[in-house]
Amino acid sequence: MSVGTTLKGWFQRTGTEVLGWILIALGAVLWPLPGPGTIVVVAGVALLSRHYVWAQNLLGPLERKAVEAAKFGVATWPRIFVSVLGVVWLVFLGAVWWGKPDIPEFEVLGVGFGPELPAAGWGTALGLWSSAIAALVLLIYSIVRWREPRVPKADRTSDRASRSKR
Repeated sequence: MSVGTTLKGWFQRTGTEVLGWILIALGAVLWPLPGPGTIVVVAGVALLSRHYVWAQNLLGPLERKAVEAAKFGVATWPRIFVSVLGVVWLVFLGAVWWGKPDIPEFEVLGVGFGPELPAAGWGTALGLWSSAIAALVLLIYSIVRWREPRVPKADRTSDRASRSKR
């Protein structure tokens, strides 16, 4: 057995399991922070589903709900437009957090904020931009994969007429 075959076998077994757990831990950290935490956790569960039945059982309903949500999200052009606006908003917010502007000092529930944005800097900006990239890639994939082509009105009318004659 060659070294390459041995390494490939190890990665398929142990490496994917270790990577899955790392992604779940990383996603748990990213959840409260601006970043693609949910996507990272789901990727970790997907890798672990190769080894654990509980992960397979968790992934099945997640896949169904994700496909259902993707189909709903790209069903009309206004929904797609709003999704693109969300991507643009994330890019804009990343630029704002990168720039670290001064804000007025204020207090919410006894916690003071200002004169700088909370968590301002490159880390938050990169998290927001990675979320924007992930959202854009998923939007394009959903449009290509699940957007149903629009049937011209004339075809719909003739299709209904042919069904009523049956």
